[in-house]
Amino acid sequence: MKQSLNDRQKASLRFIACLILLGAAYIPMFRWMVERWMHPESYYGHGFLIPVVSLYVLWQRRNQLKEAPISSEAAGIIIVAAGLFIHVIAALLRIYFVSGFSFVIVLYGLVLFFFGRKMMRYLIFPIFFLLAMIPLPLVLIGNLTVKLKLFAAQCSTVILNKIGFPSVRDGSIIKMPHSYIAVEAPCSGLRSLIALLTLGLLFAFSAKVSYLRKGIILLSAIPIAMVSNIGRILMLAIVNDLYGQKVAMGFFHDFTGFFVFAFAFTGLWIVGRMIESHKEGAHG
Repeated sequence: MKQSLNDRQKASLRFIACLILLGAAYIPMFRWMVERWMHPESYYGHGFLIPVVSLYVLWQRRNQLKEAPISSEAAGIIIVAAGLFIHVIAALLRIYFVSGFSFVIVLYGLVLFFFGRKMMRYLIFPIFFLLAMIPLPLVLIGNLTVKLKLFAAQCSTVILNKIGFPSVRDGSIIKMPHSYIAVEAPCSGLRSLIALLTLGLLFAFSAKVSYLRKGIILLSAIPIAMVSNIGRILMLAIVNDLYGQKVAMGFFHDFTGFFVFAFAFTGLWIVGRMIESHKEGAHG
């Protein structure tokens, strides 16, 4: 037992030393990532919370980690080498998005090499959850934003006409009898979609269901985010047409933002509970 404890301590110290060196090698990527998190129009303001959540999961599993046997997997070194090679190329080309992914790959390889597969099964989620903190490339963000805001504007226009508010879509602008509303980038729903997918990962991870059902919980975040965003656009458009831009784009605009995200969060929670309850009912 004493020898086992010494082996665990040595492996931990070596891992920490490698982790410090790894952090130094990835400083440009971390600087880029923090800048993207802190940008006023960032879609990744939640990025700071991701490592905190991963550390919390590790703390929750501290007893399993202490009891899990450790071993050394040679495949870990191959993964580390591959990840570092990708990082060097990405850093030279300043493609920090790819560099961020390589960091997670290298971290996975280090854990596998120093602690083995049995330990890894307790660490695989907190390691790969770190992918959620890596901002998407701006080109991809731009393309998704345009497509989502056009989709949201079209759906909102159809619904407005159905409920008695004659509307016409001109690009991302919805023209109504007494007003118009422009569906700009912040109203595309991409920010809430990214945040809700991150929450979906946590919901899926915590749910005691099969991987298929975990996947359903995660994917449900997409329609929930879209429906919630369209609902917000509808509310803003109706209030804007009935009471004017000053009322619609003031406190009401900010309030609907919080309200709609709370609605989406509740919807995701309900989906998770329904899937878990269905499992319990099946076993019953």
